[in-house]
Amino acid sequence: MLIDSATVAVVTGGSQGIGLGIARALARRGAALALLDIDPAAMEAAAAELSPMTRVATRRVDVRDRAAMAAAADGIGADLGAVNLVVANAGVGLGVFQPLDRELRYSTWDYVVGVNLEGVNNTVQTFLPAMLERGAPGHVVTTASAAGLAVFPERSSGYTYHASKFAVVGLTEALRRGLADLGSPVSASVLIPGLVATQVAANSVRHAPAASVDPGDRERIGEMVAAGTAAAAALGRDPDAVGEQTLAAIEADALYIPTDRLAESAVRDRAAAVIAAMPPASAYDGGLAAAMESRRSGGGGGRPARP
Repeated sequence: MLIDSATVAVVTGGSQGIGLGIARALARRGAALALLDIDPAAMEAAAAELSPMTRVATRRVDVRDRAAMAAAADGIGADLGAVNLVVANAGVGLGVFQPLDRELRYSTWDYVVGVNLEGVNNTVQTFLPAMLERGAPGHVVTTASAAGLAVFPERSSGYTYHASKFAVVGLTEALRRGLADLGSPVSASVLIPGLVATQVAANSVRHAPAASVDPGDRERIGEMVAAGTAAAAALGRDPDAVGEQTLAAIEADALYIPTDRLAESAVRDRAAAVIAAMPPASAYDGGLAAAMESRRSGGGGGRPARP
């Protein structure tokens, strides 16, 4: 997909961090922008910055709210025209700052998985059907994490965060395969940030439901957030660089968009451990593989699947 002044893009979490970096890169190409965010002050600042370069619409939306997402889509269509690029970027990371015994509560699960996974699904289901119906080139980008590829022992449990980000990687791989099987000119990519200089940790805690954090934990979590934010500022990639990297990957129709090699050894070790745990090869495996290939080649139609 070529990104230019004919592009109409939706970016959730588009007023801050990686989302704003992507929005800036899009604005420099002249793409019309719809920024969806939960923070009205950040949206106002982003719109003031980007409006001189392109058309910008903003909507205050919690991506967990399907009705609000649908209403936003209707307004965006009226303001900017048909959307052909969707960036489902909004995310939170509260769980990585809590030990497992503090993280195991439904309020934390509902918040983290609700934003990181349900929010991505809500964004896809809100905007993709109309893109498919038009039959024109388009693209969907989801934001996962290096924590969607492997569990990092240096972190706290991150039970909810890892669960949500692993799911986003799988969702996007399956989405891309399904789009290819349909013969659609719409494709999909998953952005896999490692360490990026953003305020996502602080914002995650700021917007977290009170029931997700014990009062006695707030000071400790605040200290961890401050340390993590400082490390990201010192060592992380510039969000604007990530924005340009994302646009280049969209135009190249790349499936994976890792921002660095942070997860390389962890992914290699995990893949090796999974393969080592498999039972010895047998005739059953060959027959199963042949049956799966026969089923796939005999159904679905459409063009060959993208890698």
